[in-house]
Amino acid sequence: MPNPLRMSSLKGLTLVASAAIVVVVGVGAVLKTTVDYLLYWDATAAAESWARYVVENVTDIGEIARGAQPSAASMDFFVRTQQIRYVFGFEVVDLNGNVRLISDGTKISSVNLAAHNETAAQAAAHGVPIVSVKEGVPPVRPRIYAEAYQPVMVNGKPEAIVAAYVDLSEQRAHFRTAFLLAALTLCLIGGAGAGLPTLAWHRMTKEKQRADRRVYYLAHHDGLTGLPNRTYFLEKLEAALAGLPPDGPGLALHFVDLDHFKDINDTLGHDAGDFLLKTVAEKLQSVTRAGDQASRFGGDEFVMLQSNVRHRADAEGFALRIASAIGQPMHFGDHEMSITASLGFALAPGDATDNETLLKCADLAAYQAKADGRKCARGFLPCMDAALKARIELERTVRRATNDGLFILHYQPIYEVAGRRLTGFEALLRLPAADGTLIAPSVFIPIAEELHLIDKIGNWVLREACRTAAEWPTHLMVSVNVSVAQFKPGQVSRDVRTALKESGLAPHRLELEITENLLLKDSESVLDELRALKAMGVAIAIDDFGIGFSSLSYLWRFPFSKIKIDQSFLTGLESGGRAAETVMKMIMSLGRDLNMRVTVEGVETEQHVRFLDEAGGDQAQGFYFGRPLPASEIAASILSDFRFAEADPKENTAPSRKVRSV
Repeated sequence: MPNPLRMSSLKGLTLVASAAIVVVVGVGAVLKTTVDYLLYWDATAAAESWARYVVENVTDIGEIARGAQPSAASMDFFVRTQQIRYVFGFEVVDLNGNVRLISDGTKISSVNLAAHNETAAQAAAHGVPIVSVKEGVPPVRPRIYAEAYQPVMVNGKPEAIVAAYVDLSEQRAHFRTAFLLAALTLCLIGGAGAGLPTLAWHRMTKEKQRADRRVYYLAHHDGLTGLPNRTYFLEKLEAALAGLPPDGPGLALHFVDLDHFKDINDTLGHDAGDFLLKTVAEKLQSVTRAGDQASRFGGDEFVMLQSNVRHRADAEGFALRIASAIGQPMHFGDHEMSITASLGFALAPGDATDNETLLKCADLAAYQAKADGRKCARGFLPCMDAALKARIELERTVRRATNDGLFILHYQPIYEVAGRRLTGFEALLRLPAADGTLIAPSVFIPIAEELHLIDKIGNWVLREACRTAAEWPTHLMVSVNVSVAQFKPGQVSRDVRTALKESGLAPHRLELEITENLLLKDSESVLDELRALKAMGVAIAIDDFGIGFSSLSYLWRFPFSKIKIDQSFLTGLESGGRAAETVMKMIMSLGRDLNMRVTVEGVETEQHVRFLDEAGGDQAQGFYFGRPLPASEIAASILSDFRFAEADPKENTAPSRKVRSV
């Protein structure tokens, strides 16, 4: 017969075992659900934080989404993010879901519009972030990752989408390890394991808190210098403004804009630029006191918050200390670097009592410092507001003209001095204003350079000038100015080859004008590029010769076809300057000996023409022969020249013949 006690014991053991299993399985299920929830929460928070971090640090996202190349500061940011191992990619997507730029952890590249991201398009359509956690297949994607699509909002409307991809494999491994340890411990101690889920929860919560703190730090601090970024600084500034006593000391906000920082990157490389930015950050921190705050807003812009300011002189003294600290020499390898800064400051509550207005006032003062020649500090004055509005409107006009093709070209005739025959035209860039007038190049060109748009504009000028010149008689050439920004190894020759091919213009009918500043940059790489252009048959002219460094070694080291003498020499003739006449004759003689044509710019009077006839000048350009004209009016000038040649061929050599464009 079965033993009742044994049966009862077995039944009890079964019940206990069953209960233990139920407890372990139940607790395990709860833990697994908790781990999955924490993983998802951590993933979505990290991905969305990184997407926002990109939006806050890349100021030209909208331009990138419209097809522009990233600025140097943006490229620096994407390069640095590639060093963060668990962020394996970013994308910049336009509002239609077309991927414009990809940073995939190894490279940064623009993408053909065929690349489409439907989720990004949905985020753009609804104007809200979309975040998800997904399983991947290595090596294409991590085993588990989060992706976030963050709209870039401007005036309440989306302008672009930033996608961030965060690798969660390591976090999941940590969470699973914690889960297995907790489950094993529960099995060993049975019913006493009720406290272990609490321990596991605590551990996972701590890990999550550490991750949150890391994400918060990265989202609120500059990755290169460690200074607070714009978001964190504005939070501090808002709190400081709210806490200002009615009759106590105030605050001063200082904008610090490094002068010609791009030159450091161009000449010594981005490593030197990064070193300089970090060193400047250290110097700014060295002049702060208790209650002061330094921040990097991006690129080469820093902002300082000065506390306990009782008089304007306090802010002026602080600005001078900042300038003095920044101006101290720095050593990078074998190079000694020095840099200056343009500083602008505004006072609270005197100039403004809110974040936005105070920032605008300080920025206005910094603009004034740059306009006054840089390397100085200026305090805000109410009259600067109108100047800022005009500056902002001009920037918008330049951006709009670049993106929508609103620039136009005027063409100024170039004549042979002997015979007064039209030989070609120089293409001159013009920007129409809203009222139909033309904005002076001296006004909008520096803006285009500061916005890093001059290379794109220059390429448009080259293509448009070649297209127009291809319709002229074949004996006429077109001269195009090439900026330093365009002259990257291989770029100019590639752009010229494309423009000639698209237009059908013969290479010998194109002349490129460069300035001496280009020759100072990197003579060997520039020489290689000039040789490549010369090999195509394109003429090369050195423009504004005589007003810069004017090293004569340029004339035999570089393959120039022409020298263009700056118009300031002719102005010297009018003031009775014999020295100007002697120097011009010397340059003309030197050009003949070197088999180079010489063009004199700024020819406006009979006196100028008589001098060129006597000196044996080759070519002339100026209002005497014709003002710059739009392409539609060039035909009259060309026809006038033909009629003159047909009417009296002998008269072509008459030195006093005056030819004006119709």
